[in-house]
Amino acid sequence: MKMLGLIGGMSWESSAEYYRIINQGVRERCGPTASARCLLWSFDFAEIAILQTAGDWDTLAVLLVDAAKRLETAGADLLLICTNTMHKSAPEIEAATRVPLLHIADPAGAAVKAAGHKTVGLLGTAFTMEQPFYTQRLAEKHGLNVLVPEADDRAEVHRVIYEELVTGKVKPASRATYRAVIKRLAARGATAIVLGCTEIMLLIGPEDSPLPLYDTTRLHAEAAVAFALA
Repeated sequence: MKMLGLIGGMSWESSAEYYRIINQGVRERCGPTASARCLLWSFDFAEIAILQTAGDWDTLAVLLVDAAKRLETAGADLLLICTNTMHKSAPEIEAATRVPLLHIADPAGAAVKAAGHKTVGLLGTAFTMEQPFYTQRLAEKHGLNVLVPEADDRAEVHRVIYEELVTGKVKPASRATYRAVIKRLAARGATAIVLGCTEIMLLIGPEDSPLPLYDTTRLHAEAAVAFALA
């Protein structure tokens, strides 16, 4: 079994889900007492969030590259950034390490494309929805037309993530808000929804959407299991 290197803590709420999904996947494939060989570098997300809000992506890249190098030195065979937003630093990590990086958008993009969808709605942080590093990858590598919510909806989706989900709060009112945003994306032509933030799966599930949901947390973790056991 290969060693997985997880860059987590962004937030720990979703990193815990990675650990659970990965270990469940290994147990299902290898037997009831089996568990994953993995390393976890966990950031203090308070520090990360301050830098994100300040737009200091250069410092964030330095921090993530340092974490990736430490995991590489410790013996990781594959790197995972356990958050969508910080894949903005993926190119810097790939340039600085020899270990492959499993980009979170790729398992989701591949699954969406395999199901025959061409136009998808994307939910995530404002950084993920509004900056090109994520939408362009889905478009250029997977041939998808990506729709993001309108400005007011983007702001509310972002607020719920940072004020509620990363703090462990799951509110019915916010679930209703996300349901409404999804319906508006469907009305604009989306035939599937990519949950492009690793905490959103804590709030909504298939029962909350008229469209198929593609949860990047689960798809990323399951792809890591497949790599580890290949």
